[in-house]
Amino acid sequence: MIKQEPKNARSKDDTCFVQRFVVPCAYPVCFTRGIFKAGNPILRRVMGPCAYGRPHRVIVFVDAGVAAATPGLLAAINRRLGASPRELRLVAPPEILPGGEQAKNDWRRVQHVMTQLGHHHLCRHSFVLAVGGGSFLDMVGFAASLVHRGMRLIRVPTTVLAQNDAGVGIKNGMNEHGVKNFAGTFAPPYAVIDDFDFLRTLDDTHWRGGIAEAFKVAIIKDAAFFDFLSRHAVALRRRDAGAMETLVRRCALLHLDHIRTGGDPFELGNARPLDFGHWAAHKLETLSQYDLGHGQAVAIGMAIDTVYAAGCGLLTSGERERIIHALAAAGLPVWSDFLLATSRRRPEILDGLDDFREHLGGTLAITLPRGIGAKVEVHVMDTAGLRHGPAGDLQRGLVLQRRVVLVQLVRSHGS
Repeated sequence: MIKQEPKNARSKDDTCFVQRFVVPCAYPVCFTRGIFKAGNPILRRVMGPCAYGRPHRVIVFVDAGVAAATPGLLAAINRRLGASPRELRLVAPPEILPGGEQAKNDWRRVQHVMTQLGHHHLCRHSFVLAVGGGSFLDMVGFAASLVHRGMRLIRVPTTVLAQNDAGVGIKNGMNEHGVKNFAGTFAPPYAVIDDFDFLRTLDDTHWRGGIAEAFKVAIIKDAAFFDFLSRHAVALRRRDAGAMETLVRRCALLHLDHIRTGGDPFELGNARPLDFGHWAAHKLETLSQYDLGHGQAVAIGMAIDTVYAAGCGLLTSGERERIIHALAAAGLPVWSDFLLATSRRRPEILDGLDDFREHLGGTLAITLPRGIGAKVEVHVMDTAGLRHGPAGDLQRGLVLQRRVVLVQLVRSHGS
């Protein structure tokens, strides 16, 4: 609908029309096992019927870490996509590319993926299949979103964090000049397929990293889910597959629910509720040169904001203790020595607030828990309190020094 603005223009030649339209968006998020095994119908189902009387053309990119941890994966992909040549055509053998956070730091990878899409003359009706962790999906998804102004991307997330968070949303991102996700696009995938079999191949760091994102949504949105995570924290740390599958499903659905009902799927406003704990996490990742995993950094960021929220009276001391204890019991860190790094006699971690403010458009909006299962947005944080701890109104607020609150909590609950 085109609507003419009220007649308050300076002259008859100054006319303003407001163009409004709505584009519906829908994509399936499927949970399965053995996506590339014979007889699994999910991949063919999400692609839908062939268009224009010709088979679907597909190109596949695989995270090098996933390929190394899953012997026979490339052969299985070749067999599965080659089983119905009248329906699917693999335009090239699956290509292995580096994964991990470094995939998001190297623009040559983006250019390479784009070049491959062009070299094989893929069109907007072709499919890009990305198999890997969250950073790998970000990189391939970013490239695919730029070619032909957006291609059909099917994500096959292979880590806990990718399956319950990064892989199910609508964002792609690349890191640039020391800022996490400085460049990126909003581009909904064509489909997401969570294959639980991939989780068995993960090392402990990647297994536990995704648990942090589950705590993130539970603490600010779902008290019952937090209770589940607390009860099963040790089982999750010990790699209980049933508990993990429940965690992945519930966490993914909470993220999807927020995107669908939160009123701001493309983040045009300032609030980022699902970035609870992330202002510090993103800075910790860059300070560590990404040696610290995203999930582990988020856990530390949540610990910071949890203790800060308790100091502000938003959480009771008991709720604070429950959160810190549950994170530690699940094998997640709540402290890093990078919190001690200083620049110009100021803790470098506090620069994360400035980076976050800039990312949000100039107005700071930090999500803090208000009790367990609810949240509040604050636009000012007392950095003096963050630095100097129990003094003043913050009571037992976080201090960025080894001798107080967080370390005491870690020591009392174990790592």
